Amino acid sequence: MNDLTNVLGFLHNLHQNNNRDWMQANKKAYEAAKKDFNGFVSQIIDGIAAFDPDIEGLEPKHCTFRINRDIRFSKDKSPYKNNFGAYMAKGGKKGHGGGYYVHLQPGQSFLGGGIYMPPADVLAKIRQEIDYNPDPLISLLEDKEFKDYYGELNGEQLKTAPKGYEKDHPNITLLRFKSFTVFRKVTDSEVKSGTFVNDVITGFRKMKPLKDYLSVAIDE
Repeated sequence: MNDLTNVLGFLHNLHQNNNRDWMQANKKAYEAAKKDFNGFVSQIIDGIAAFDPDIEGLEPKHCTFRINRDIRFSKDKSPYKNNFGAYMAKGGKKGHGGGYYVHLQPGQSFLGGGIYMPPADVLAKIRQEIDYNPDPLISLLEDKEFKDYYGELNGEQLKTAPKGYEKDHPNITLLRFKSFTVFRKVTDSEVKSGTFVNDVITGFRKMKPLKDYLSVAIDE
């Protein structure tokens, strides 16, 4: 049994007992699962840093998300998330550039990345880059190896052209995106396998050109 088997086991139990009393009674189990997840994230950071210097120096605490849910405006009053997630980007989870995301949840784990719902000024820069320099992004999204692994670009889209762009712009489909993300589902068996750390690092290496394109657009 690897450490992530323990993580999935804890998250399964949490899903069945998502309340504060259960969490308090199982605090040691939570802390053990969190430690195992942080160890996994540390390995992923080291692996990414070998090919992406933007990730060097990050620690799990810079990248992992709190398990507590913000229930103020939600009909679902479950106090905890049923997953562990980490976003590895320049500046950590609060960074505004492109990045890499890993999500562990029984039956719903996935690798993802790109940039999710950037603020208006950042989104404007990405659209400007698509307008001026679309070819690298188009080539990547049409690359067979990339498509076989991640599929299509994901994200919410405007129903019409964004302000400042014509409806018949040659890349209007890309310009309408409000998020620029890709993801790949992974099974529980994959998560529990002895190769999962290396598999994740390999997947993120394939994602680096997308992350770089977005980061260049934002940093210019």
